[in-house]
Amino acid sequence: MFRSRVVPRWLQTAVVERLGVDPRGLAALRVAVGTLLLVDLALRARQLRTFYTDVGVLPRAALHSTYPVLSRLSVYALAGSPRSTAALFVLAGLAAAALAVGYRTRLATVVSLVLLASLHARNPLLLNGGDSVLRRLLLWGTLLPLGSCWSLDALRREATDDRPRRAPVVTVASAGLLLQVVAVYLVNGLFKLRSDAWTQGVALEYVFSLDQLTVLLGDALATRPVLLGVVEPVWLGLLFGSVGLVALTGRRRTALVCAFAGAHLSMFLTMRLGVFPLISLAALVPFLPPSVWDRVETTVDAPVTASARPSGSDRFGSGRRSRRRGVVTAVALAALVFVVAWNAVTLGAVDVPSATVADASEEYRWDMFASPRRTDGWFVAAGETAAGERVDPLGDRPLTFDRPPDLADAYPSHRWMRYLLNLRAPDNAELRPAFGDRLCRRWTRRHDAALEDVTVYFMAEPTDLDGSESVRRERLHAQACP
Repeated sequence: MFRSRVVPRWLQTAVVERLGVDPRGLAALRVAVGTLLLVDLALRARQLRTFYTDVGVLPRAALHSTYPVLSRLSVYALAGSPRSTAALFVLAGLAAAALAVGYRTRLATVVSLVLLASLHARNPLLLNGGDSVLRRLLLWGTLLPLGSCWSLDALRREATDDRPRRAPVVTVASAGLLLQVVAVYLVNGLFKLRSDAWTQGVALEYVFSLDQLTVLLGDALATRPVLLGVVEPVWLGLLFGSVGLVALTGRRRTALVCAFAGAHLSMFLTMRLGVFPLISLAALVPFLPPSVWDRVETTVDAPVTASARPSGSDRFGSGRRSRRRGVVTAVALAALVFVVAWNAVTLGAVDVPSATVADASEEYRWDMFASPRRTDGWFVAAGETAAGERVDPLGDRPLTFDRPPDLADAYPSHRWMRYLLNLRAPDNAELRPAFGDRLCRRWTRRHDAALEDVTVYFMAEPTDLDGSESVRRERLHAQACP
């Protein structure tokens, strides 16, 4: 417990209730993050050769020339063969599994963070906001006792100390973990207020008009603009109400967490966002108060002896001052200051050179759906074989420019959609030849006839909320096959 002779007791209690995290909440976060890492790795492994090796769409030479800083930070960029990349995937999976079960928790957290950041740096064109949130959760996790409860580490410690303690963890790192999540919501809300689509009440209509994005219930919502018009101000109000995640306590905080959880679950059921909604759900877990975890333990009959054992390095006001505690606190303070500063930069509250913002790969730019895209579409690669046959090596089929019945099915995965849409951006034009080379090699490997050339098109379908939508063919890249 946070105690001080200078600070009044009521203020100490208020700080603990709002910025402290129940050790069982940290344990649940650890399990969730470890599991999500395994799921993310499994999904990415399906395109391991395509996205993360020298025979894929982003060879290391192209990575180094386009992202000279990021490429130096990636362990995955040290070797480009499928075998070496697969070995790193296996290592990352082992670290994630160790994190989930709480074995050598701090080491597993650090290794997972390093390998995840390296994986993201290996191909930045695949990333979304959820990837950044996941990195942040791991970063704060390295500074928190994630393994103090419901873990193999906790079970091993029972042999020497079986005294159950449930004091909340109240540190700079616990405050940073919670405030980081609130910052995501608040900054996203501020970006939305700057958008004409949100102030005019048509933003969600544009979002759900993107057939390449909507799945499951999203297709039904797209045909109900009145319902979307009701949901839009509710979500905007919820974003600014996120301050309640740290301002409220007890049942009111639990109710607000459930409201956000329902919103993210709705995203998972309506839009193709990969594991982003699940990562957002995991980030809400530390906000749940002790009463929730008491009920969880009662329901599942969890052993109390595996509960938390906070030490001086996990709390403010401890009488024991150690070098380790000082280092952890200093790192946590630096990270917290960076979070505040960078959000101020992205909002324009602090002036810095534009190149600084651009080079940071939007690390903390939480502007998801702030300015909804108003162009839907799909990609076509027109190729001609040596025998004169016209084919589409991207779809691995005869060439056709016809609109697919469901644009979401035109993309093999969420990562493919992110990659192709980013490849369309003018700033990434220099990466298109590597993509063309990949298409040529892929077709030749799968068929008897080699490709002579390939031309990549984007079939743009601008959104018109009031009428029919036309299709415009954009020629992105053309080349002869090597």
